[in-house]
Amino acid sequence: MYKLLGSKKSRAFRVLWALEEMGLEYEHIGAAARSDEVRAYNASGKVPVLLVGDHVLTDSVAIIQFLADKHGKLTFPAGSIERARQDGLTQFACDEMDGTLWTAARNSFILPEERRVPAIKDTLKWEYARSMKTLVDRLGDNTYLMGDTFTVADIIATHSGTWARNAGFACDEQSVSDYIDRVIARPAYIRAQAL
Repeated sequence: MYKLLGSKKSRAFRVLWALEEMGLEYEHIGAAARSDEVRAYNASGKVPVLLVGDHVLTDSVAIIQFLADKHGKLTFPAGSIERARQDGLTQFACDEMDGTLWTAARNSFILPEERRVPAIKDTLKWEYARSMKTLVDRLGDNTYLMGDTFTVADIIATHSGTWARNAGFACDEQSVSDYIDRVIARPAYIRAQAL
């Protein structure tokens, strides 16, 4: 059984959701980032942390892809063209969506006040909106980013999309909004939210 540390109001939610999608057994400890409990496994204090036997895994994308590969779910086989496309979409979500939102969060409440650059948020919102136009092209008429197959990329993109909504980052692209609404209606997402 896996043991996951991290509040569901963090990137640990991505791992919770993936575990629910895959129907895997796990224990969830809602430890806060930078808590002593988390630092015992990850010196940076960042969450999520997944304990796999005696091994400690960190970083949500790495954890989810490990689980997907290990259990043969939510992913295409390594070395396939489909996997390369999936990985490209995952990287797009990390770089263009999550990265933009993380920079905004850091400049809103994470960095010491004297280090924050609040004016950057307007540029980040512009950058996010531009990325949504790219996502429209990459999504096309598909149900999910990889067509009819729900993958790791959908978890990262949708988590980032819901984060954007909560952070006031507008998405004027109807197909992207519809995609996010469709994905958050999945039973595993709803179960993870209810934890």
